[in-house]
Amino acid sequence: MKKKIVDNLILPSGGIDTHAHLDLENFSEDLDAVIKRAELKGVTYIVNVFLDIASYNNNRKLFEKYQNIYFTLGIHPSEASKVGEKDINSMIEIFKQDSRLRAVGEIGLDFYRNYSQKTEQIKVFKQQLEVAKQLDIPVVIHCRDAESDTLKILEDMGFKDRPLIWHCFTKDIDLGERILKNGWMISIPGPVTFKKSEKLQIAISKLPIDRMVVETDSPFLTPHPFRGKRNEPGYVVYTAKKIAEIKGIDVENAWKILSNNAKEIFNI
Repeated sequence: MKKKIVDNLILPSGGIDTHAHLDLENFSEDLDAVIKRAELKGVTYIVNVFLDIASYNNNRKLFEKYQNIYFTLGIHPSEASKVGEKDINSMIEIFKQDSRLRAVGEIGLDFYRNYSQKTEQIKVFKQQLEVAKQLDIPVVIHCRDAESDTLKILEDMGFKDRPLIWHCFTKDIDLGERILKNGWMISIPGPVTFKKSEKLQIAISKLPIDRMVVETDSPFLTPHPFRGKRNEPGYVVYTAKKIAEIKGIDVENAWKILSNNAKEIFNI
């Protein structure tokens, strides 16, 4: 008989899931319920990440009645081959017109899947970094199997000490220290709750919590005890709980710190 999962972790309101994809088809049938469940868990704010301009144009309307949901917009590296100069110019205009857009992202490099050529990824990444500099807004970084290239581009383009979140940080202490040395934030996803995530847990034990935020990356990367199910913003409380356990602090205190870090960088 399958063991029933008890979902009884509720944290104080005011929390934030810094990275979700609620505009994807995975949430087409129960978006209202997902958002309400998150609020009941203590997740007052959600940052929805649009992966390209078409997604933003087509799906922004889904969130018109939810003033507690903010946005980021960026062209994902996997879509780099489809991007032209007009897309970059269009992005600039969109940011100027929508006050709920709080960062350029997720942008970066993905040399794991290589859906776009590396040269195309690098070109579009740099173009979007210039947009962030021009508009003076934060950046959310996607990096997969491309750490050295991503770091070099960011450092060469003068992003040290600029507001930046390293999305879905699952690596070791060495990368974490390099990110923090540049004055950036790391965003911790659900896999920190997995037993085999020892390197990540060691990194979190040594890195300061005031440089961390938490995310779900919904519908992906579901934390324990819901691993294998669709992820949703309310589950971010389990990621916060694991960070609190690793750091040896009260979960409500950790929740407050993590949430305040996110609110500051997203100006919420």
